[in-house]
Amino acid sequence: MKTVGQRRRPRPSIAAVAAVAGLAGVATAACGVARSDGATQGINVSGSSTVEPISALAAEAFHERDRSANIAVDGPGTGDGFELFCDGETDISDASRPIREEEEAACARNGIDYVELLVGYDGVVVMTNVANDAVRCLDFADLYALTGPESDGVDRWSDGLPIARALGSRTDLPRAPLVLAGPGPESGTYDSYVEIVIEDIAAQRGHDATTRSDYASSSDDNVVVSTVRGNDTALGWVGFAFAEDAAATVRPLAIAAEPGAPCVDASAATIADGTYPLSRPLFIYVNTERAEQKPQLAAYVDFYLAHLDQFVAEAGYVPLPQDQAGATRAVWEGR
Repeated sequence: MKTVGQRRRPRPSIAAVAAVAGLAGVATAACGVARSDGATQGINVSGSSTVEPISALAAEAFHERDRSANIAVDGPGTGDGFELFCDGETDISDASRPIREEEEAACARNGIDYVELLVGYDGVVVMTNVANDAVRCLDFADLYALTGPESDGVDRWSDGLPIARALGSRTDLPRAPLVLAGPGPESGTYDSYVEIVIEDIAAQRGHDATTRSDYASSSDDNVVVSTVRGNDTALGWVGFAFAEDAAATVRPLAIAAEPGAPCVDASAATIADGTYPLSRPLFIYVNTERAEQKPQLAAYVDFYLAHLDQFVAEAGYVPLPQDQAGATRAVWEGR
């Protein structure tokens, strides 16, 4: 588990983090890792690698405010994070999708009460290598044909044409090698992609809601970016912030929800207003009993939400509109 200040994305400068929090300066906290029982010592935050940078920025800034704070922030993936959270091993679960029914049931069985807090927005960005000029926009039919449960063994873009055409797409897919990379099932980015792109089409065609099995998967979005960067006709998907970080070496593709619908580029504006078809909300889940047992945990969440828009923006995501940010604070205060 990482201690405060260690993240998969490049860390912002100390001056930048300090400016976010309105503090004199923020150093990386060399704190010990909290005990796994989570009940008496330290603050454990785990879950989504997408939300991890936001929580880590908040932890760094909070540690500057309170040097006794012992906060460990980790990002193994949303699903893994909920497993830890519902087993009582963590205090906060970062998530790039809402909690599922089976996860809610696991928390209930273990007596874990929590509050769900919307903290920002992200987009799942579909990208290719900068050298691939043959593709500019894909619709959900194309993505299903290339990445869906019927696509095992499709090793050229054009091999996806029969399924894409059957679904109404008229996109020209090149006769070029298809190297596919994306998050694995432990990732909330994977879950969001499947729910938005794959689920409805798979149900119509009598298949399970899942991706194909034969692609390079990783819970670390930087590994996915590296695969796309290293292959001239690769295709992959990651969170918006990771794609922005790699903008010089990968090219995001515009996305249309349906064949013939407008192609929309991923941007802060299109993610915030929902016009980008692969927009998604970001959450933190806080164990409410622990928040009562640990005043420092409650103080950390207070601080997190007080500076929420700055932390979210600094991490490269899309802040909540003012009314939604106020609603999040109200949910926390009313816990």
